[in-house]
Amino acid sequence: MSSLRAVGCTVLHVDMDAFFASVEVRRRPELAGTPVVVGGAGNRGVVTSATYEARRYGVHAAMPTSRALRLCPTATVLPGDMALYAEVSRSVMALFRSITPLVEPLSLDEAFLDVAGAGRRLGDAAEIGEYLRARVHDEQGITCSVGVAGTKSLAKLASTAAKPDGLRVVRPAEVMGFLHPLPVGALWGVGAKTEEVLLRLGLRTVGDLAHVPVRTLQRAVGTAAGAHLHELSWGRDPRRVVPDEPERSTGHEETFGTDVDDPAVIHRELLRLSERTAGRLRSGGWLARTVTVKVRFADFATITRSRTLDVPTDVGQELYDTARALFDALGLERARIRLVGVRAERLVPAGSTPRQLQLGARERGRREAELAADRAARRFGAGAVRPATLLHRDGLHRDGLHRDGLHRDGRGAR
Repeated sequence: MSSLRAVGCTVLHVDMDAFFASVEVRRRPELAGTPVVVGGAGNRGVVTSATYEARRYGVHAAMPTSRALRLCPTATVLPGDMALYAEVSRSVMALFRSITPLVEPLSLDEAFLDVAGAGRRLGDAAEIGEYLRARVHDEQGITCSVGVAGTKSLAKLASTAAKPDGLRVVRPAEVMGFLHPLPVGALWGVGAKTEEVLLRLGLRTVGDLAHVPVRTLQRAVGTAAGAHLHELSWGRDPRRVVPDEPERSTGHEETFGTDVDDPAVIHRELLRLSERTAGRLRSGGWLARTVTVKVRFADFATITRSRTLDVPTDVGQELYDTARALFDALGLERARIRLVGVRAERLVPAGSTPRQLQLGARERGRREAELAADRAARRFGAGAVRPATLLHRDGLHRDGLHRDGLHRDGRGAR
């Protein structure tokens, strides 16, 4: 590979291809080459990821699962396994950091890398990109696409152009030829509303946008946004790759298959979400200072309530006790609820705060039990050990009825 291939380029954007779906296919290789959708089932299920075989039918993330199945009736729908995806993500990010300390994750499945300091050891940015693609495939059994450019925004556009399972280099002399024919919606930071405004002005390509006076653009989309888009349209982006900052919050939420008005069902769901959130805290080495509960009603009105703990925690039972107290304090009685969520906020490193001991407390308590459950989950799979209250949770349909005929309130589920 020519050392001139990536001259002037030191920024990589690496994006896993159909990440959640690819990890599921890795686990079930008999599904390779078939349409696979990861997401919720039922009327309110939403697609979170789809293989490229499913995407050919028009299936995409954030689409209702019911519509995805109408477009692609042969698709296999699988529930998500966030613990597994997070584990694979950690391995991939560790690989990136073995190349350069300048790694800026954007999500579980994509990151920017500044490889300016790795050239002498591993070659130019294109060679490093190919090396990463090979390592990800060999070690994780999934594919990724890599964009190589001189700026973050161009590298991100290049990785999109390289999908799936490819690499695209945009050298400085090639920027205008690559950038200006793209649709305006391709620019990083142009959302649906901004795109609608730009299209109303007749600006369909990035080249159209680039040749509009910046003041005209600012009047249309705002002073800061207009100036930023003008710079991006000419390939100018001064933003550096910033190593990831400590995670500020983590949590989970659940949309019920039908609106729920039974407090027992809500309590059970809050427990499940608290256990999952605590597991994520422990796997990341964090403690939470604040617990937030989120409630969305049948009419989509949404409220949140928070409480700061006396002592930071990563224990699911403690998160649940707080979340339940916050929910019960709302006094909702028989309000019809569509969604509940639990979030851990104001995170601090686990080793930075000594745990407070209580007089007369057992030497080994709930936290040790949850750590043992973590070890069991790593060996036998998610959910191998869980609170007895949740034993039948995985058997619930989205319409709230158990496959064995148990009621949603758990009667008969002893």
